[in-house]
Amino acid sequence: MEKTEGRRRFLKSISAIGAAGLPGTAAAAAPDAAPHAGHAAARTEKYMFFTPAEAAFVEAAVSRLIPADDLGPGAKEAGVAYFIDQQLFGGWGTMAKMYRQGPHPEGTPQQGYQSPLTPQEIFRVAIREINQHLGKPFEKLAAKEQDEVLKNLEEGKLALESVPSRFFFNLLLEGTIDGFFADPIYGGNRDKVGWKLVGFPGVAAVYTTLVDKHGVPYNAEPVSIADMLEGRVAADEHGHPKHVTITRKD
Repeated sequence: MEKTEGRRRFLKSISAIGAAGLPGTAAAAAPDAAPHAGHAAARTEKYMFFTPAEAAFVEAAVSRLIPADDLGPGAKEAGVAYFIDQQLFGGWGTMAKMYRQGPHPEGTPQQGYQSPLTPQEIFRVAIREINQHLGKPFEKLAAKEQDEVLKNLEEGKLALESVPSRFFFNLLLEGTIDGFFADPIYGGNRDKVGWKLVGFPGVAAVYTTLVDKHGVPYNAEPVSIADMLEGRVAADEHGHPKHVTITRKD
């Protein structure tokens, strides 16, 4: 698939989330996740959960799920692998606040998480078993071969011993989406590339003067939590950011 078409299909597939839902991620349930100080700091960040082999797998996988193209950086450049690592290292990864008693049948999508394994355990065993099945590390495959492996995982055609392949794929995909669109304070969405791509303004401003402007695009420079905490964006008397409007090039 041509890269631009792949990105556009991806964005279409998540359009039902809605702009208001983009920051709502697994990170919201894991406030102990390490904050991200910006793109310059990204090169010094260290994975807290992934081994080097696991990090290489995830970096390669997320770069195929949301590839870089003419529309901008992809998931790898946005730090999505680091975001997933931070979530796994925190309370979400150990299911610290989730019910863990059985039974654990394969449930429906509406039933949510159905596994005796924690997200940490699922990522660890799934990556190991996928690489063993392939006979070489996933990241060593050509891009077309990686896409085929991901497709087989999604369709449940790649049998894993410890976890259903579709279950692992869905966790990986959800983490990729979350990391690409979450507030950058959680480690992903570096330089707010996800927000810029879809025109999401970030931290909400006061919109009372715009309630009658139906169907008019609201284009503003995205504002992150760190922008507010570090005083990089002007705020009104109530502490809401003053968005700076921009002209988007579609």
